[in-house]
Amino acid sequence: MGNDIDVHLGKRLRRRRRLLGLTQQQLAGTVGVRFQQIQKYECGANRISAARLWQLAEALEVPVGYFYDGLSDVRREAAGESAEGGEMFARKETLDLIRAYYLLGERPRRRLLDLAKSLNGGAAEHADA
Repeated sequence: MGNDIDVHLGKRLRRRRRLLGLTQQQLAGTVGVRFQQIQKYECGANRISAARLWQLAEALEVPVGYFYDGLSDVRREAAGESAEGGEMFARKETLDLIRAYYLLGERPRRRLLDLAKSLNGGAAEHADA
């Protein structure tokens, strides 16, 4: 299970770094390591110490607990159960969409959300037919 936790933390690290539009080199410079170390953290090859996790959380502007969010889903998957949407947020297109969404003002964001919901509702209606 230890390796599963390291991989999970690495995925969360990569997701947040990409969401902020940072390169591995930029993040590495902020926390005082080489970019190769960030690569190893992100793939779960190297464990992240408590002190380094704190630095990464500060650099990525998230609480330390962010890295552990969804860990119970990893445990369920290891036990053969499925977790909803876990890999969806690891996709580049999802992150690009989220970035673009938050660059919009509040009103356009609300309108886009309403549009997406209406399209989803329309898809559900067609699926039932």
